[in-house]
Amino acid sequence: MAWVVLVLSGILEAVWATALGRSEGLHRLVPSIVFVVALAASMGGLGYAMRTLPVGTAYAVWVGIGASLTVCWAMVTGTEPVSLVRLLLVLGIVGCVVGLKLVH
Repeated sequence: MAWVVLVLSGILEAVWATALGRSEGLHRLVPSIVFVVALAASMGGLGYAMRTLPVGTAYAVWVGIGASLTVCWAMVTGTEPVSLVRLLLVLGIVGCVVGLKLVH
């Protein structure tokens, strides 16, 4: 169960990071609310997962999922450029996250 919660928390990390970027310094109401709610839920889930998973593993997986999804979303929406190198680097992050799960 901790792994499921951790993955969902990583997804929420991408949500709050994207919302923070769209909030224009927390000056736009809806993205700011999404940021706060997603941040609280993401941190709560990370904390829950850390009760049974090692801190280093849980944090690395959480950050890896959040960072990968944030970059992918930015590339899909056109706010960041797409390149083969970027895609390969993101796949490297995903590979590391999968590796951490496999060795746990």
